[in-house]
Amino acid sequence: MTNGRLRGGTSLVAMLLLASACSGDPAPAAAPVTTPAAEAPSTTTTPPPPSPEPSEAPEPVNKWVTLRPAWLGTRVLPKRPDGFGEVQETPRILRDRRLPTPKLLPPPQKPGFMAKIGPVPSEVVERSSFRSKCPVTLEQLAYITMTFRGFDHKRHTGEMIVNAAVADQVVGVFRALYDARFRIEEMRVVTLKEQRAPPTGDTNVTSSFECRQVTLGTSWSEHAYGLAIDINPFHNPYVRGDLVAPELATAYADRSWQRDGMIFEGDVVVQAFDAIGWGWGGRWSSLKDYMHFSQGGN
Repeated sequence: MTNGRLRGGTSLVAMLLLASACSGDPAPAAAPVTTPAAEAPSTTTTPPPPSPEPSEAPEPVNKWVTLRPAWLGTRVLPKRPDGFGEVQETPRILRDRRLPTPKLLPPPQKPGFMAKIGPVPSEVVERSSFRSKCPVTLEQLAYITMTFRGFDHKRHTGEMIVNAAVADQVVGVFRALYDARFRIEEMRVVTLKEQRAPPTGDTNVTSSFECRQVTLGTSWSEHAYGLAIDINPFHNPYVRGDLVAPELATAYADRSWQRDGMIFEGDVVVQAFDAIGWGWGGRWSSLKDYMHFSQGGN
């Protein structure tokens, strides 16, 4: 026998089946095939991640956020006799301005609002508008870094130089704005070079300390003391007669069209500054300075 076959080609299995059929005995039952029992479902469950705090809930995607125009800050305007640039119609892309925030400082490392107050670092002093003739000393100023929300629906780190006497109050104001999801495009220190640059009419920097005189005046501005703050200047321009500053923000002189980043009577921004006793330029009668808040109201 070779490979289980009889001579003549008849298989051994066939012969056995034939013999069984002839004897009337049933063929042996095939051995049952057994398979391993299915594993019981695990009773161990992974707990769901903790729910985010209300202020940190995922933000909706805003499809209207646009890239910053390549020409932003580069197109110099013809000057008026008063030194400002020529007031012009707002470019279409800026009529509902929702630009992403430039990445100038490291992003927040922890969730929630974060703020740090300290002396003004020497490298910040060097790029600021501070100089010896300013009406305050460096010791009277403080440097704040704090979290804010951009129009790109991301959290960013901003910076601000303020009078040290009001630093804690300022942090409280911007904490309220953060919690209310108020949008800010940029928050950084304005440089002396920017201060002296020819007008392009499209700036939108939220800032406090600037060593300069009042607009169209000769006395020191409260900005020169770190006691005034401008918020989203393009969304909240200075309007006086035929002057609008920034000069391309004419679409925002119309306060009946409400858009993100604008400031209105009774909103979270005005209420937060009211709470610390600061005045708002949007309440002035002879002109409107919608961006401007100051301790003295001037």
